[in-house]
Amino acid sequence: MIAARTRRLLATATLGLASAVASAATGITTLAAPPESGPITVFYPTAAPDAQLQRGPFVIEAALDAVPQRGNGRLVVMSHGSGGSPWPQADLAVALVQAGFTVAMPEHAGDNYHDMSAVGPRSWQHRPREVSQAIDAMAADARFAPLLDVQRVGHYGMSAGGLTALTLAGAQWSPSRLAAHCDAHIADDFPTCVGLATELTGGAFDGLKLAVARRVVDWKFGNETTPRGWNEPRIAAVVAAVPMAATVDMASLAQPRVPLGLVRAGKDAWLAPRWHIDAVRAVCKSCTLLADMAGGGHGSILSPQLPDLPPRAARLLNDPPGFDRAAVPLAYAAITRFFIQNLAP
Repeated sequence: MIAARTRRLLATATLGLASAVASAATGITTLAAPPESGPITVFYPTAAPDAQLQRGPFVIEAALDAVPQRGNGRLVVMSHGSGGSPWPQADLAVALVQAGFTVAMPEHAGDNYHDMSAVGPRSWQHRPREVSQAIDAMAADARFAPLLDVQRVGHYGMSAGGLTALTLAGAQWSPSRLAAHCDAHIADDFPTCVGLATELTGGAFDGLKLAVARRVVDWKFGNETTPRGWNEPRIAAVVAAVPMAATVDMASLAQPRVPLGLVRAGKDAWLAPRWHIDAVRAVCKSCTLLADMAGGGHGSILSPQLPDLPPRAARLLNDPPGFDRAAVPLAYAAITRFFIQNLAP
């Protein structure tokens, strides 16, 4: 009881600190790529004025390579989804910066917007190591090292990044579990098994697509039974948004090693909630459901939104009809509060 009250007082104090730095602008810089990884995009508090930065089709309000200033001393590492980049998660990063956090986003090798050569279990296995490398890089950077305590770091991951988040919370997973899942449930969770390669249309070829996909997934992953995990003791709180979870041994999440928050999208057509986030919630009684966007789709947690998607990707990532995007900043606020409360000194 005393410990819980003390933690609430610490969280309140940290919330006060967040308010004190809320007037800070957002700086953006890039750290060089660690071995076998990609560059690390960093969002951070600064006193420099914002300017409009064009990044592909995205416009971000931030100060490029500005001098960092101290926020709340905490780092959050963010993991993008398959084929992702930092920019569709920039609004969440800015929300965290406004609360005093520094945010590092590693580009996951072989699974990003310009290189998808390792999408799937190859990337999933390497991603947690890239999170550790990002923490190392921040600790070694002369600009940020004096401003951060990297012994209590937060992690946020979305989609494939959500599996990274679950892994950092203590999950064990294996490619063979994906094969078993697809063998049993492919008709109900088809995009999980095939990605954007094809889709079910209700036509005459659906049966052939199902049979071929089952065989291919089993051939590629059915014999890879060795559990995968990653121990990063500096990670002290984790948020998993619409996570890939069909590969996870759910027993390994019954008691996560750190506080674990979840973000759910009820109309997720890419990772059907029943087989992914709802399965996590069923076993993880200590997990906190931070946001349940009942009308949201798989990409609804992203902001800025992805423009001009190909039709197949648009059907999986665009907001479902009727979704109110006012839910997105509310989700970001809940994520921010979760990190404030759980990364207190």
